[in-house]
Amino acid sequence: MLGRVLGAPPPPMQVGAVCLHPSDGRVLMITSRDTGRWIIPKGWPIPGLSLAEAAMQEAWEEAGVRGQAATRELGRYRYDKHQPLGFAVPVEVRVFPVTVRELADDYPEAAERTRRWWEPMEAADLVAEAQLGQLLRGLGRAKAGG
Repeated sequence: MLGRVLGAPPPPMQVGAVCLHPSDGRVLMITSRDTGRWIIPKGWPIPGLSLAEAAMQEAWEEAGVRGQAATRELGRYRYDKHQPLGFAVPVEVRVFPVTVRELADDYPEAAERTRRWWEPMEAADLVAEAQLGQLLRGLGRAKAGG
């Protein structure tokens, strides 16, 4: 009863990186380690780093991206993060655009993931999270000039 009066606490927060090709606006997607779904690099905030810097760190660890993260969020989306004990926790991801300057061949999770460039509209169709798909479609519409 008290929870309904006060409202539910906000969901845990992660940071994500939409990695963009500097010349053509394509999006670099990676596969998840568990199911092989196409996702964006994301993870938990890192003490001592801004949210944008933490997103850049995730882009490096998961996709081998060196570049520049914008300080302003592109947007947010929610998903259910499945836990090892069989339950899921709702998480809100704050997404930052990252301009890719370099893709390393050797990076922390290189052996665990596949990465590939996609047009924003194609990337939107690949992701399971509807709100992330909307963010990616917005990039596609902006690229098309509309």
